[in-house]
Parts: sequence; C-alpha cells; structure tokens
Amino acid sequence: MGRWAFDVAFVWKAVLTLGLVLLYYCFSIGITFYNKWLTKSFHFPLFMTMLHLAVIFLFSALSRALVQCSSHRARVVLSWTDYLRRVAPTALATALDVGLSNWSFLYITVSLYTMTKSSAVLFILIFSLIFKLEELSTQFNVEGFALVLGASFIGGIRWTLTQMLLQKAELGLQNPIDTMFHLQPLMFLGLFPLFAIFEGLHLSTSEKIFRFQDTGLLLRVLGSLFLGGILAFGLGFSEFLLVSRTSSLTLSIAGIFKEVCTLLLAAHLLGDQISLLNWLGFALCLSGISLHVALKALHSRGDGGPKPSKGLGSHPDLELLLRSGQPEEDDNEEEEAYFVAQGQQ
Repeated sequence: MGRWAFDVAFVWKAVLTLGLVLLYYCFSIGITFYNKWLTKSFHFPLFMTMLHLAVIFLFSALSRALVQCSSHRARVVLSWTDYLRRVAPTALATALDVGLSNWSFLYITVSLYTMTKSSAVLFILIFSLIFKLEELSTQFNVEGFALVLGASFIGGIRWTLTQMLLQKAELGLQNPIDTMFHLQPLMFLGLFPLFAIFEGLHLSTSEKIFRFQDTGLLLRVLGSLFLGGILAFGLGFSEFLLVSRTSSLTLSIAGIFKEVCTLLLAAHLLGDQISLLNWLGFALCLSGISLHVALKALHSRGDGGPKPSKGLGSHPDLELLLRSGQPEEDDNEEEEAYFVAQGQQ
C-alpha cells in the first residue's frame, strides 16, 4: 500500500512538472515568435512593449485585488521613497532589456536573437571576431545584433537588481504579482523617452493607430498588441509558478531545452539558416550553462539537498501558486539558480 501511494505521488509530481514546463514553453516560445511575427507588419516595437507593460500592470492589479478579496489581507504598497530609490533602477534596466530585445526583431532572425541572448557578452564579442561567424550569414544585421547584445548586457544588470529587490524582506515584494505591479509604471516611464525619440513622430502619422481610416484594421492591431501583453503576463506568471511548484533547477534545465526548441522551430517555421558552425558555437554556450547548472545542483546536494519552497502545499490562497511571501536564508541557493536561468531569457 505504501509503495503504491509512493508511485502515485511520484507520477503525479512528474505529470505536474511536465505540465508546468509545457505551460512555460508555450508562453516563452510563443511570445518570441509572436513578437517577431507582429513586428513584420507593425514596425513600432517600443510602442508594442509599452502597451504590453500596461496590460501586465492591469492583470497584476486585478490579481492583487482577487487575492486580497479571497485572503482578506492587504497587499503591500511601497512608499514613494522606497519606490523611487529601490524599484526605479530595476524597472529601468528591465524596460531597456525588454524594449531593446523587441526592437531587435525588426532587424534579425529569431535564431540569431536566441543565440545572442543565450550567450555571455564577452564570449560573443571575442569569438565572433575570431571565427567571423556572423559574416558567414546573410541574415546578420549589425544594428539588430547591437540591440540584442545591448539587451543581453542590460539583462545581466536587470536580473541582479531584481534579485536584490526580491531579497529585501522589508519591501515585501517576494510575490511576483506585487513585483510586476510595482515595476510596470516605472518601466513604462523609463521606455517612453526612447519611444518618443525613435517612434513617436512616425506612429503619430501612421494610419494603423492615430490616423486610422479603417476601424476594423485599428481593432485588429490593438487586439494583436493586447494579446502580446497577455502572453507577456503569462510568461512571468508561468516562470514563478514553475519555480514555486518544482525548483529553480527545473527552470534552468527547461530553459536550456527551450533554446534548442526555439532554434529548431525558427529553422522549420521561419526558414532561418543555421550553419553547422553556428550550431557548434551554440552547443558550446549551452554546455557552459549546463555545467554551471550541474555544479549548482551538486553544491546544493552537498549542503543537504535543495530546499523546497516553504508553505506551498497546504494553503488554498492563489498567492501560494506563485511564491511564498516569507524570504528565508535557506532559499538563497534556489533564488540564485533562478536568476541564472533568467539570464537565458
């Protein structure tokens, strides 16, 4: 009887993990291809990103309200001092990372985007000059490559600041919904100057938005942008959901295979040309990431095994689907591995 119960529990956990990984794949891979598809016809990626931020803020506010109504506990609201001093740097770095990444879709392929975002900046600079990998590709674009390279660099700053923000217990932003709720307004403001300079005038004269002549076209464009915002919110939600119900190691491993899936889909669906040398360089990069993940796992096991997230199994509150609200020192290894995984995004 005990053995049967153990087998059922193991199978259920495996099915749950697989389901959460597939959910994460759907949102992560889906938004990559969706944004690339949308920028082919809508050439205003910064405006698109800002609208996504507005949608994420809306859904975060609604989620907070639902959780507050169901739990009868007030949600955290930061003071203006903490908000501007603690949250603003993270919001600015996140806005630039996401904005530049979406901007790069105007110029480069999904495959080059994936390989660049998956690589360390110094690694790319050195080996692209030594082996001249990108000169062999007719799909290479200097401007797009510079944008996604800048996004990769800023992404490192972004996730470092995010980790510091989440680890400050006095702020109470351990819940991802609260974090997204507080980040989006400052991200919107941080991205607005770039939008005003590079897209403002062109968008104001575009017939797709402000000078529309076809109401149906306007509604289709706004609907497409709104759908992208839903995917962006779902991506953030699914990442934290996967971490809270499994472990950051699971997210790290899933992220590695996600990059491979993205490249295969880009080659099959979009016709991206990926040479053998590109694959070898990409495999070398992923091997480095895999080695780091494996070393982190062995180090965690040597310290007594990975610690599960606290309090995730018994309380029915929606908040527990996301992350425990009480930070503990035992979770530092878990959080660090999570942010390593985010460096692949």
